[in-house]
Amino acid sequence: MKQLVNPHGSDQLKPLLLTGDELAAEKKRAENLPKILMSSREVGDLIMLGIGGFTPLTGFMGKQDWQGVCDHMQLSNGLFWPIPITLSAQKADISELNINNEVALVDAATQEIMGIMQLEEIYEIDKAHECREVFKTTDLEHPGVQMVMNQGDVNLAGPVKVFSQGEFPSRYPGVYLTPEQTRQQFIDKGWYSVAAFQTRNPMHRSHEHLVKLALEICDGVLVHSLLGQLKPGDIPAKVRQQSISTLIDHYFVANTVLQGGYPLDMRYAGPREALLHALFRQNYGCSHLIVGRDHAGVGEYYGPFDAQSIFDEIPEDALETKPLKFDWTFWCHRCDGMASLRTCPHDASERVLVSGTKLRKALSEGGDVEGHFSRPEVLTILREYYASLKDSEKVEVKLTGHSAK
Repeated sequence: MKQLVNPHGSDQLKPLLLTGDELAAEKKRAENLPKILMSSREVGDLIMLGIGGFTPLTGFMGKQDWQGVCDHMQLSNGLFWPIPITLSAQKADISELNINNEVALVDAATQEIMGIMQLEEIYEIDKAHECREVFKTTDLEHPGVQMVMNQGDVNLAGPVKVFSQGEFPSRYPGVYLTPEQTRQQFIDKGWYSVAAFQTRNPMHRSHEHLVKLALEICDGVLVHSLLGQLKPGDIPAKVRQQSISTLIDHYFVANTVLQGGYPLDMRYAGPREALLHALFRQNYGCSHLIVGRDHAGVGEYYGPFDAQSIFDEIPEDALETKPLKFDWTFWCHRCDGMASLRTCPHDASERVLVSGTKLRKALSEGGDVEGHFSRPEVLTILREYYASLKDSEKVEVKLTGHSAK
């Protein structure tokens, strides 16, 4: 009998989100607990724990798991895991806490109590070591390195109970989906082999081409957009959603593509983040992950296909979700169509190669975009967005950001 891939390390999802009377009782109790403020990245991780996106984790990682993930990409029990999922705090803020205390987890931006954690461990880490292992650099210009180096003095570990999914369900209705919801939609559609397309940008012709190639292999594709925080200058999720919806409506066969969103911030960890993307897409029910050029990369920190080759370096049974590896794709005037480095014999001058950074710069300046880079319906949406920006915001768009998918 056909079935979806199993959740990672388990035969069922393990969401930690409370409901009903238990939720009401725990929220009331949390009001009188010591408060730990969480960054945006930590809030996204907590929500993923809540909805089962990080199955089978039961909370934030302790030092043994942190060390194993950094050094060997595995938890202390041997289960594959590529990036630490941790919570930090300043020593001064936890001076009165002891092991086995419970703490309320609070979104620092909104002051919403997001959950409770039973404190099992307080530990220091070598932040530079984490950066070298996960990001392959300690350069503070790297946004992921900045994120780690700006963490608190110590990490806190322990199991969590999650109260909330934050603003995601109300802000992105119909797009923000839990793993349980995507799995059910796949089953309802009769999809059992499903490719995930990871994006933090609007979809252009090369992205469209990759999705259509995947549709020749799989029953359907989940276009899965990051809904958490990006770096300055990137295009907001609402605008990306609109452009993706328009593309799906006009250029894909009905019932072959589903648009979804998930609550994480970008880490910009390149190859390691590609592995994490495959891992939690397995929890969402996807059998494959589309991995193209510079997946989850930023700047020049990673080679263009490092995120593909890393899948060859992990144990074959580490993940059920497998990569669909595609070469650099583009429009070729001589081929008169979409092509790749594997299929196009023509000179680079015949190819339409526009990076996300160059596109954002051109649109922010009201400039022309080379033909065949993007569908006209998508460009209309993006031009309207850039026209709505204040002059100061347009300058920020031009001066910030790196090309990456």
